[in-house]
Amino acid sequence: MKKNDILHKLNISLDKALDWSLRHQAPEGYWIGGVDSNCCMEAEWIMAMYFMGIENDPKMPMVVQAILNEQREDGSWEIYYQAPTGDINTTVECYAALRIAGLDPDSYALSKAREWIFKNGGLKNIRVFTKYWLALIGEWPWEHTANLPPEIIFLPSWMPLNIYDFASWARATIVPLSILCARRPSRPLPPDKRLEELFPEGRDNFDFSMPSKARGLGWEAFFLFMDKLLNKYAGLPVKPARNIAIKYCIDWIIKHQDADGVWGGIQPPFIYSLMALYNEGYLLEHPVLSKGLEAFDGHWSRKKKGGLYINATESIVWDTMLTMLAFLDCGIEPKESEPFKRALRWLLDKFVDKPGDWQIKVKNVRPGAWAFERANTWYPDVDDTAVALVVLSRVLKAFPDHKELQEKIDRAVDWTVAMQSKNGGWGAFDKDNTSLIVTKIPFCDFGEALDPPSADVTAHVLEALGLLGWPRSHPVVGKGLRYLLLEQEKDGSWFGRWGVNYIYGTCAALCALKSLGEGMRQDRFIKAAKWLADHQNSDGGWGESCASYMDDSFRGRGPSTPSQTAWAIMGLLCVGDPRFDNCVIRGIEYLVKNQLDNGTWEEPWYTGTGFPGYGVGDRIDLSQWADRLEQGAELSRGFMVNYNLYRHYFPLMALGRARKYFMEKG
Repeated sequence: MKKNDILHKLNISLDKALDWSLRHQAPEGYWIGGVDSNCCMEAEWIMAMYFMGIENDPKMPMVVQAILNEQREDGSWEIYYQAPTGDINTTVECYAALRIAGLDPDSYALSKAREWIFKNGGLKNIRVFTKYWLALIGEWPWEHTANLPPEIIFLPSWMPLNIYDFASWARATIVPLSILCARRPSRPLPPDKRLEELFPEGRDNFDFSMPSKARGLGWEAFFLFMDKLLNKYAGLPVKPARNIAIKYCIDWIIKHQDADGVWGGIQPPFIYSLMALYNEGYLLEHPVLSKGLEAFDGHWSRKKKGGLYINATESIVWDTMLTMLAFLDCGIEPKESEPFKRALRWLLDKFVDKPGDWQIKVKNVRPGAWAFERANTWYPDVDDTAVALVVLSRVLKAFPDHKELQEKIDRAVDWTVAMQSKNGGWGAFDKDNTSLIVTKIPFCDFGEALDPPSADVTAHVLEALGLLGWPRSHPVVGKGLRYLLLEQEKDGSWFGRWGVNYIYGTCAALCALKSLGEGMRQDRFIKAAKWLADHQNSDGGWGESCASYMDDSFRGRGPSTPSQTAWAIMGLLCVGDPRFDNCVIRGIEYLVKNQLDNGTWEEPWYTGTGFPGYGVGDRIDLSQWADRLEQGAELSRGFMVNYNLYRHYFPLMALGRARKYFMEKG
């Protein structure tokens, strides 16, 4: 294809996409897309409302409809779109929620779900969290759940297993859950809604005991033994200091509530905190509880397909800054664009300069960062802050005398540098969050308990520092660069912790390396580009299934998606080798061909990563770990996300950068 033909197609596509973005900007200046996850969100809302005695909520019929919308043909519910199989935990929770909502056990939906549950091992295969939910509604004995003693709140930050050794999301969940575990409350279902049909041989004949995953005499065996002791302790009539511990936990919860009423900007601590406080005697009308419950009527739920979906999180800051980056890549001049200036004002106003949990491990540094969500000031994160710096470093050129802009850049750089871990990399929310011992306790059979450094977050930081003029010789950059290069896989790619998966990680790494002024024609970077080229689909796009987190045969393989195609294009453009120009052109053609008339793209596939389900929060050797994780490609321990604006601003970035690349080729 001739250069003029490429540029003509790019111009038309970019104009349509930019127009779509402008139409969807909020008057305040931000952008926000929906966040699709799994139906545990809706099921747990129903169970929580039942537990707290909230009857006849007008949202209930639409939340039920959302669950029914997502049931697979085989009767199960899945973790991500077109997963190879359903998930036992999500399916059991949805089943319980639908029974609470009044569905007959002989209805088609529940008959199919029950059939699938039995075919997949029944209730004996459910995770710790699902057992907690069943215990809260009287369907599982509390004494056969993993124990979380509230006394953990007393442990100082230097002692193993203190709450600050856990990842931020786990920490904010553990504190309220420890109260529930200590009190062991339940609101039993009425006789006509009990789940007797899930115990076909009767409850007396069901083995409720926790399965032992311990091998030999290691930490798992020790903690399993301790869990049994703690369960016995929980049944004693006198427990010294327990009430004091619970009071400390309550104070911690109330202190950590976000301005919009939720906790930690995510669903688990949000829903558990509401129930814990309610169980401790807080009335539904209490300001803390009422603010949390009202959040479900606002931006923590959204209507879709006739149902009401409960958000697992909200990506408002992330979506806004990435849309701004896409505008810059398309040549929008910040000074000349009123929509861009509104977005800039909104983003600067979201600067977090308040105390946070990160200060427990990082001392003598002023707060100064951005969070993922609109009101999550306790947990700003390195990834959002790094991308904000990528955007603002480019904006500063248009506003060289903007004192507020310069000050917030300087403070954010100081904060980000202070968050660098010992190995040179950066985690998302904490520094050196790598205490593997926390992953050994029985409670941790879900997602990730740790937040260690990752290649993609580190890459975003290095890209920002490069754009701000930091040389590779600087000690901070040098350490980070060494970490990033060591993380490169043998095949040339990089693992994606927060995006699916190797395509995401490889794009992030190559963008960072180019920003730092690395010679992009080095063999190791050509190898990365060749990996991308070798994984291009026949339709010109790229795709990678979430299954790649458990099955190496899916690395860089899957149906083509707009976001993953964009990542691959941007990675190849960073290398800038003309041998890959044809791959880039085919990728452009895929995006142009699949663009909708309204200017955006369709993308039902999940390309955002919450938790791969490894527990350790880091990439692993699947040949050594796969059999121990008790999950397959369905990712029953994982949590995957479809950020609804990924389908739009990443293609916009890629097409904008491609236009610049081909214009400069001459």
